[in-house]
Amino acid sequence: MKITHRLTIAVVSALALAGLATPAQAAPAAPTVQCEFTPTPENPAARPVRPPSPTASAKGTAHAVLQTNYGLVAIELDKSNAPCAVHNFRHLVRSWFYQHTQCFRLTASQRLGVLQCGDIYEVEKGGPGYRFPDEVTGKETYPRGTVAMGNQGPGTNGSQFFLVHSHANIDPKYSVLGRVVWGMDTLDRIVAAGIADGADDGAPAHPVRIHFAVTT
Repeated sequence: MKITHRLTIAVVSALALAGLATPAQAAPAAPTVQCEFTPTPENPAARPVRPPSPTASAKGTAHAVLQTNYGLVAIELDKSNAPCAVHNFRHLVRSWFYQHTQCFRLTASQRLGVLQCGDIYEVEKGGPGYRFPDEVTGKETYPRGTVAMGNQGPGTNGSQFFLVHSHANIDPKYSVLGRVVWGMDTLDRIVAAGIADGADDGAPAHPVRIHFAVTT
């Protein structure tokens, strides 16, 4: 096991000790929802992965840590807000789908300031081979630190997600996974490194890579 992987696991453990993640304990069965994961043979899986089980927990929180070449980002995932999206995200993390991937899009405009990750090949190319519906109320907002699903239209969620490093003045069409609870300085360093060709929307000037991702 690589040292970097051990470090990421150590951070998850530290979050648990700090109370940001709660170890599993015996408790009454949590409410669940049924999710619909539809295969997309026209866009096959970019890496070997099966759709998650259709049953997702709809209560409580979970945590994930992304270890990037710029530093660590810890995320608190809200099962009650987007149970199917959180269930899918944790499934992909546990399936090593995000291991050694690249975040291909960075934006820094007056409208949108996000880092977009989760695609295997390039922006919006290379998903898990299935899609699932949005989980939105129409009242969503996306302040700094928000983590949400990216998509290419209604009901096209897969592996793509984005982290809001400043603001996202966008329509409430994206399922909110949760929020960054540690590591906003990592995102700030990525933003400070700039966007290719001085643009306000494009590839990061220096590649942003996710080495490992783990989840509780």
